[in-house]
Amino acid sequence: MKAIIYTTNTGSAEQYAKMLAEETELPVFSMKKAKSKVEEGSEVIYIGWIMAAQVKGYKNVAKKYKIRAVCAVGMERTGTRTEEIREKTCVPAEVPLFTLQGNFNVKKLHGLYRLMMNMMVKMVTKQLGAKAERTQQENEMLEIMLHGSENVRKENLAEVISWYKKVQ
Repeated sequence: MKAIIYTTNTGSAEQYAKMLAEETELPVFSMKKAKSKVEEGSEVIYIGWIMAAQVKGYKNVAKKYKIRAVCAVGMERTGTRTEEIREKTCVPAEVPLFTLQGNFNVKKLHGLYRLMMNMMVKMVTKQLGAKAERTQQENEMLEIMLHGSENVRKENLAEVISWYKKVQ
């Protein structure tokens, strides 16, 4: 593999990309910088952020590079929703897809994404707050929505690192 390429909105995907680069010794580039630094057709690991169960930037990177693995960074727990995200993003079955829980801070979002997430936070907190009985996952989501979260952790990359070591 030649590089790790990432797209980020609030910084979580970039943090994971840099952590993974430390473990793999692969160079790491934002999608914008990769255009001039990574040869077209190169094998890469792609890390992008999730919006509406799709990995942002995936299709553009897949047009230019051979993606060997995808890391999708979102609000939910590491290792969840992989099949839904694979389907909506159109990641082929033979490409490993890893979901990673990122940080959540509405104030770090930009433009339309901030507006949309503010509306979603209001809607979700109202719905979950009104529920008499919530699941553990619903309680976690409510807490994240109300107070934000810092969930970028090296241990969330364990499966990705294990996969990388096997394919090298």
